[in-house]
Amino acid sequence: MNSSTVPAATLEEAFAAFHEQVTSRLQAVADDAARGGLDPAIDLVVDSIRRGGVLQAFGTGHSQAFAMEIAGRAGGFIPTTMMALRDIVLHGSRDASVLTGSSLERDESVVDELFALSPLEAADVFLIASNSGVNGSIVGVALRAKAEGHPVIAVTSLEHTNAVTPKHPSGLRLSEVADVVIDNRAPYGDTTIEVPGGVGVGAVSSLTAAYIAQLITIGAAERIAALGDTPPIYLSANIPGGDEHNHALEDRYGDRIRRTA
Repeated sequence: MNSSTVPAATLEEAFAAFHEQVTSRLQAVADDAARGGLDPAIDLVVDSIRRGGVLQAFGTGHSQAFAMEIAGRAGGFIPTTMMALRDIVLHGSRDASVLTGSSLERDESVVDELFALSPLEAADVFLIASNSGVNGSIVGVALRAKAEGHPVIAVTSLEHTNAVTPKHPSGLRLSEVADVVIDNRAPYGDTTIEVPGGVGVGAVSSLTAAYIAQLITIGAAERIAALGDTPPIYLSANIPGGDEHNHALEDRYGDRIRRTA
C-alpha cells in the first residue's frame, strides 16, 4: 500500500482513488486484527470490564471520532465514558473562550483539570486516539493515566508520529507512552489523494480509527460472551425497550459514566 498521495485529474478518478486508499487501509487493519494484532488491546478491555472498570476514551480534534465510537453508542459497551477538552468548561470553571482554536489540545497543563473532573477507579483502562500523537494534552493524559496505574491503548499514525517532533515537555510521543499501540494506517499529513494544483485531500484517520474502535468492541464482546458472561452492550435508544435496557445497566456505574449531547 502506497502511503503517499495519489494524483487524480478528474472527479471520477478522485472518487476511485479515495475509495482504493480507504479500502486498502481498512484491509490492512483487518489483516492485522486477523493475525491477532488487536488481541492485547482486547485483553485489556475485557479485563477492565470484567473487574467493573470503565473504558475511558479520549481524543482531540477529529480524533474524537474514535472516542465517540467507543463511548455511549448503540452496539457499544455501556461502561464507557469520553474524556473531552470541553469538560473543563461544561463541568469545570473555565470560560468557553478557551475552546477556540487548537491551542488547548497542545496545552499539557489542562490534564490536571481533566482528571480532577473525571471519576476514575483502578480497573479503568484508557483508549486514546491521536493521529499525530505528539500534542501536549494527548501525551499528558497518557502519562497521567499510566502514573495512576491505568493501562493505555493508543491509536495513532506511526508514519506521521515518527516524522514529527513531540510537543510535550517530556519529549515523548503517545506511541512511546502507551502499553498497546495500534497503527491507524493514516499517512503523514493524513490526506491520501492529490487534486489538480497539488492540494492534498481525502483524510482517512477518522475512518480507520472508527473501524479500529468497532473491531476492539466486537472482539471484547465476543470474548466476554465466550467466558460465559453477557456483554454489557447498548441497545439503540430508538427501538422499543432501548431506553429501559440502557438505563438499568447505566445505573450500575452511577456518575462514573458521563453522557452529554
